[in-house]
Amino acid sequence: MNDNPQGSANHDGIVRRGILMPVEAVGRWLDQVDPGTHRRIKGLRLVTAYGIAAALGTLQDIAHSVPSSVSLGSLAGSFALWASVSEGKTTRAESSRDLALLSFAAALGAVLFVLFPQPLQIAGRAGPELVLVTGAFLVGYLKRFGVLGAGIGSQIYIGELLAYGTHLKSADLRAIGIAALIAAVASIVPRVLSGPAERPASIPALAAGPAPGSGRCSPELAMGLQAAIGALVIVVLNDWIGLAESAWAITACTYVVAGSASGTIQRVCRRILGTLIGVPLGLACLPLAEHAPLLIWAVAAAAMVVYAMALPERYDIACAAFAFTLIVTLAASGVHSIPLLAARAWETLLGGSIGLAAAMFVFPLRSSARRE
Repeated sequence: MNDNPQGSANHDGIVRRGILMPVEAVGRWLDQVDPGTHRRIKGLRLVTAYGIAAALGTLQDIAHSVPSSVSLGSLAGSFALWASVSEGKTTRAESSRDLALLSFAAALGAVLFVLFPQPLQIAGRAGPELVLVTGAFLVGYLKRFGVLGAGIGSQIYIGELLAYGTHLKSADLRAIGIAALIAAVASIVPRVLSGPAERPASIPALAAGPAPGSGRCSPELAMGLQAAIGALVIVVLNDWIGLAESAWAITACTYVVAGSASGTIQRVCRRILGTLIGVPLGLACLPLAEHAPLLIWAVAAAAMVVYAMALPERYDIACAAFAFTLIVTLAASGVHSIPLLAARAWETLLGGSIGLAAAMFVFPLRSSARRE
């Protein structure tokens, strides 16, 4: 029998507060990052698109004609995920059209990577990386065609990046085409189901560039050249000293370039800050990745939802979420080298710094432009 009901009630209240306070704190943080529900729906949609594509890619009836060296599910899932990130239309019909175009743009990037290294063999081991320079240019230059153009440029680069990371060859062209078809279906289905509950927001990373100045090249051309020249410097640097994963530095350099030097400075600072937070958090979860892979994939999916929620305004949080996701998914896939995983942080610092230098000295754009 309890002789002190008041003490028991106080104890229960303390326990309840101890449980609810962290939950309430997380809820308040989510409200700050995403004051509505539409961005959470966007995050859930891109995770769902990846899951559908990955599942379809593992079906024997679909994958039987694809070489065993190619992970069709992973390739299709990545196409679908980043197509869902880049898409930004309001109606189901427009979104479905853009998702199909973006999925095939990623496949185009992969095909370009497969075909271009042949004439670039004279460049030695730097040949494949030089293909990434073309994608880096298109990320900036195609912003002149609006959000869809920017998304296509980004998808071409991502397709090249995926082909580079998975060492795709000319024998894998069929797999690339099948992956694009799977990605289109997998990304369109959840968008159709999300319907009017989703209100796409403008994504700064994909927004069009500033207004052109008199007597100068267009801002989009300047941004493309800035990203390409920065990427080329990293390729030369990698050939000289060797980098753990030079593609990470090239990616950081490509995506920090904004519509003005001041905008690039902000993006560099936010990307570096987010990466320096996300990478240590991911490294701290390495034991879970080894012993509880299902749990770590669930956590990675939640992190990608946060990525989609934060991307419009909080680029630092988005970069932290993605860096965390990258580290834990690599670990869950069997990559357990801490020096390699930690290289994500310092190579982001390197790529961001080179991108900033390129933005300040290669056709620098002023902040008086109408948008970044």
